Amino acid sequence: MQTTRLPRAELNMTQLDIVGLCGSLRAGSINRMALNLVGRSMPQGMTLDTVELRDIPFFDGDVLAKGFPPSVLALRERIRKSDGVVIATPEYNFSIPGVLKNALDWVSRGDDQPFAHKPVAILSASPGPLGGARVQYDLRKVMLFMNAQVLAKPEVFIGAASGKFAPDGSCTDEATRNFASDQMAAFQRWIAGVQRMALA
Repeated sequence: MQTTRLPRAELNMTQLDIVGLCGSLRAGSINRMALNLVGRSMPQGMTLDTVELRDIPFFDGDVLAKGFPPSVLALRERIRKSDGVVIATPEYNFSIPGVLKNALDWVSRGDDQPFAHKPVAILSASPGPLGGARVQYDLRKVMLFMNAQVLAKPEVFIGAASGKFAPDGSCTDEATRNFASDQMAAFQRWIAGVQRMALA
């Protein structure tokens, strides 16, 4: 399992370790650009580590009966050790892309599944006008079943996204950059709240 860590300056002892998951495998995916945008938009004290899903095999109960494959074990442990997870995903056929749903199906197995009580933020980008709204609601339903603590607001739907990112992946739209920054600031507060509740 490969990871891509975005460089962050001035790391400190209270650094929040955030795992990023992208629902598209394509290198030039606008959702990957959106995930990179939120990584760059995080307030001081947070850092994003994007975990690639390409090596996760198709879910197979017969394989699970023999134990988790190494790539799945690595993904589960990476999520477990993180302070939170950000998921950026396209909408395929009104719902969750197979590569993302497959990874979640693997991770969800077992009483020790690592999304339980894990803070999660969701965003989506689409060439269409709705920005992937339908996939977010399906994904929230899945995360609810997994007992994740999903940030409710602000929601980020990046519509007409093809015109909001440059070929180098940078975001050219100020409103979109502001939405990303606002969501990550809220996510930082959300994580702190979830952690306080866990200690109560």
